[in-house]
Amino acid sequence: MQYCKLKIKAVSFFIFHFTMESIIIEIRAGTGGEEAALFAEDLYRMYSKYADRQGFKQNVLDINPSELGGIKEIIFEVKGENVFSLFKNEAGVHRVQRVPKTEKGNRIHTSTASVAILPKPTEAQISIKPSDIKMDFYKSSGPGGQNVNKRQTAVRITHLPTGLVVTSQTERSLEDNKRAALSILQARLFERENSAQQNKLLQERRAQIGSAERAEKIRTYNFPQDRLTDHRVEKSWHNLDKIMDGHLEKIIEHLNTHLKN
Repeated sequence: MQYCKLKIKAVSFFIFHFTMESIIIEIRAGTGGEEAALFAEDLYRMYSKYADRQGFKQNVLDINPSELGGIKEIIFEVKGENVFSLFKNEAGVHRVQRVPKTEKGNRIHTSTASVAILPKPTEAQISIKPSDIKMDFYKSSGPGGQNVNKRQTAVRITHLPTGLVVTSQTERSLEDNKRAALSILQARLFERENSAQQNKLLQERRAQIGSAERAEKIRTYNFPQDRLTDHRVEKSWHNLDKIMDGHLEKIIEHLNTHLKN
């Protein structure tokens, strides 16, 4: 992949202001290889359908698909009234137990995916100095490296003081991908600056996404038993097909009532 590296001297930054709340959701495949990527795609579809049911607006900022139709990583924005309160308890490691589509021996596999919920900063909550970033532009790519755009429209931003790197390649234009990448960077920087001590913040972030090992989990999706169990409140719900279709209202309401955060 060919990169055009430019260290820019001046950029016009926009700290986005919305009358509605905005969050950025990051979903990453964890332990389990291709099955974990398929599970990450299932989680994205579940949250997307739930957001649709709530009337929220959505926008994919970056996605890294897998070879078999799963998602290695996806970052998307959700806008709507009270959106952070509804999604905040979804952060953590999610575990799935099922027979993968790729399994020929009918054996049950255990895989994981991690979810992070980041509140998006509003105007004046976060600022980025133009001298603190480096932008790289490159050609957008699809699964397996397939070139889907002959122009350099994808963007990679490196925040030099912190070493944070964000990318966006889902939009058709360079400017739109710049805005998307800056949105991700702003949310991650805001998460850092929200804590008085950087080490404490990093620990909190790791607590959200964890290492995605099988032992780290907030929730288990057990398909053979048609059961979702949230281990923080020690409660289970049945009818997984309906839940995975975005019907999360009862679960979210129960978590908001019984989890104090």
